[in-house]
Amino acid sequence: MARIDSEAQPLAQVLGLGMSGLAAARLLQSQNYRVQVFDTNNSDTLQQRQRQLAELGIAVFLNQFPQFQDDALPELVVVSPGIAWYHPTLETARKLGIKVIGEVELAWQYLQHLPWVGITGTNGKSTTTALIASIFQAGGLRAIACGNIGLPICEVALNYLNGTLAIDWIIAELSSYQIEASPSVSPRIGIWTTFTPDHLDRHGTLENYSRIKGSLLRRSQQAILNGDDAYLASVQSEWQTAIYTSIQQQIKDGYVVWQNQPLFPVSLFQLLGEHNLQNLLVAVVASCLAGIDPRAISSAVAKFQGMPHRLEVVAKCANLVFINDSKATNYDSAEVALKAVSPPVILIAGGQAKSGSAQGWLKLIQQKVIKVLLIGSASRLFAEMLEHKGYTDYIQCETLANAISQAYSLGQNFTSAVTVLFSPACASFDQFANFEQRGDHFRELCQALSQNPCQEPKLSLLE
Repeated sequence: MARIDSEAQPLAQVLGLGMSGLAAARLLQSQNYRVQVFDTNNSDTLQQRQRQLAELGIAVFLNQFPQFQDDALPELVVVSPGIAWYHPTLETARKLGIKVIGEVELAWQYLQHLPWVGITGTNGKSTTTALIASIFQAGGLRAIACGNIGLPICEVALNYLNGTLAIDWIIAELSSYQIEASPSVSPRIGIWTTFTPDHLDRHGTLENYSRIKGSLLRRSQQAILNGDDAYLASVQSEWQTAIYTSIQQQIKDGYVVWQNQPLFPVSLFQLLGEHNLQNLLVAVVASCLAGIDPRAISSAVAKFQGMPHRLEVVAKCANLVFINDSKATNYDSAEVALKAVSPPVILIAGGQAKSGSAQGWLKLIQQKVIKVLLIGSASRLFAEMLEHKGYTDYIQCETLANAISQAYSLGQNFTSAVTVLFSPACASFDQFANFEQRGDHFRELCQALSQNPCQEPKLSLLE
């Protein structure tokens, strides 16, 4: 039942009506706040959410942010991750003495008595988060994966407070955007998976980006860092009390070891690529620190199938293996994907280009890729980058459907196995709402082709 609106209730304003903003608004209302939600957009999805919240008595204002009238200042402003921490509206709120926090910080106020594992990093966060949750659950703990992985932490808090969800551990994937706006979040165990340039349009400098990531680990009771990451290895002197993981040190004679004790054969782990071995090791260390039985760890690792859109084998057609790596939204993650798959490779790349160095990715393309199929708004830029490297085996396809059709045709020239890797190295927003929608579309096209290989994939309404 919706609460009765009352001027006696403290006013809280939520900025951003994405999934996290929606959850934050409902959580605040449950805690006796009078809630207003603002978003500068006005999409069909937002209008639907506006109607949904209106039924709960929560006012939603689209196409605008608050103006902060002196006679009706909020006590609290909760900002969604997609809004820059130093947005002018937030700066105005701070000058007026209004408390400004992120949606994860809001959830922390109600869940901080529970132990958290906080996972951050440029790449590898989601796989590590999902694997840790699976291991903890196999160990008999009520652990829930949430945060940047898809389930808003405020929704977890709401369900916990209303008694519909029992929790022993919070396993939280935390982006730099969420960490920046959540200065009190202090996990029992903090994990830093990788660090490479990303989100510099938001954070300005690499040093600032690193500082934000590192702040979560510094507030954690126990920090775990991936020692095989070049950057994290280079700053090891700054983390004297942290645990550093390493493939060379923790995989011995075919076994994953902890404190010199073999835990399970590494062959039980099914995911491709050295980067996933790195994810495995930080997850295993976190699980051991939490007291999980090694038998439960082994069982969960053997069953773990990975995450959608991350080196996900989605279809096989004749001699072609189609792999969905739509989560590769930057050059570094796309390079990692290329390292993980076997040649020959037909690479589908493109989308909305992001900043960063593409040199390692381009070098690997020259070594392993027989044809690059370019899509999206970055198509011309990528073509120029490839030409500059002397690589001319590319085709500008514009859409995913066209690229898959080209890949199928090219594959007929080979009798041995060919990997068709969709690893965009780009954001998705030129053609899709998010990387999940993009990956789902790729999967659907590939599976349709594998079921009827005599027909080329057709364009869908998404394109």
